[in-house]
Formats: sequence, structure tokens, C-alpha cells
Amino acid sequence: MSTATEGNTVKIHYTGTLDDGTQFDSSAGREPLEFALGSGQVIPGFDNAVSGMAVGEKKTVDILPEDAYGERHEEMVQEVPREALGDDMEPEVGMPLQAQGPDGQVFDLVIIEVAEETVRVDGNHPLAGRTLTFDIELVEIA
Repeated sequence: MSTATEGNTVKIHYTGTLDDGTQFDSSAGREPLEFALGSGQVIPGFDNAVSGMAVGEKKTVDILPEDAYGERHEEMVQEVPREALGDDMEPEVGMPLQAQGPDGQVFDLVIIEVAEETVRVDGNHPLAGRTLTFDIELVEIA
């Protein structure tokens, strides 16, 4: 029986949960997730977990922040003047934004607090700093 190795295209079903049991993602009810092992299409810990699996095999893995979305960085939480958002925007907590750095790089942000004159935005990935648990089933190796 062959196992998944770097360079293989694989299809997997998965469910991702946090340490408190909250489900943050799942392929249930959808087509399996397809990706090439070792290509950087998924977080490193997920790649490592699937590597060596055989078709039909199931496993549960915990992926630490350094192998997922990294640690949270408080310097990525910023307070900005509301006027910087433009007059036609009514900011709300949870609203996604994009900002462009001086070098042209685009950053994804989320509004975490709205005050009269300012808003606080967070540039961390929503799962940064979290250990992620995945139930994985390898469906196919192409």
C-alpha cells in the first residue's frame, strides 16, 4: 500500500477544532481538500501530518502555533484614526479591512474595537497563537 509523500497531490477530509472544542473549519458536506504535499498550499503542520498516510487512514493531530499560523504579535494590533477609513465607511467590530504598507504589500486586518475617534485593528491571523487539532482522513493519492 502506498503512502503520501512530498510532491504527491492528495485529497483529504478534515475537521479542525480549537483546544476548547470549537470547530473552526471542516470539509464535511464539501469535496475533499486537494493539495500537493510540500508545496506550501497548507500550513506546515498539516503537510507533515498527511505525509506518510495511506488511503483510507484516519488520524487526529495537534498542530502547535509555530507549525500553523505562528504566535500572536501584539505589535500587529494598532489604533488608527476613524478618518483614515474614509467618510463612507461605518466601522464595526469583526469587519475585515485591507491596508497597504509603504512597500506596496497588502495586509489583512480585522477591526477589534470601535471608539468615537479611533478604531483598533488586528493584523494577526485569527488562529495565530492557537494549537489546532485536526481529524484527518486521506481519501486519495494522485
